[in-house]
Amino acid sequence: MNSPKIPLDDKRKKILWRATHRGMKEMDLMLGEYANKHLATMSDNEIAQFIKILQISDANLHDWITEKTPTPDEFQTQLFAAIKKQSFVPKDYKKL
Repeated sequence: MNSPKIPLDDKRKKILWRATHRGMKEMDLMLGEYANKHLATMSDNEIAQFIKILQISDANLHDWITEKTPTPDEFQTQLFAAIKKQSFVPKDYKKL
């Protein structure tokens, strides 16, 4: 069941834009899709974590999400795990 669309305030609109206009299309899709689904209902703490994730380079984020390289401890959060889970990367990605 889809929840009703909650209007975004200016801060969340800027975050959504940053999540969908990163430079690497894969990251636009992964982070943008997550932001589209969850940004309106994120807590202040989750927003702060998401902003921190947005400051990471696309190459590093891509490698962490696809498990090409280990995710640093400071990003081993429930939020990052949720982004990875919905990111549609097959579990056997490295075998492709």
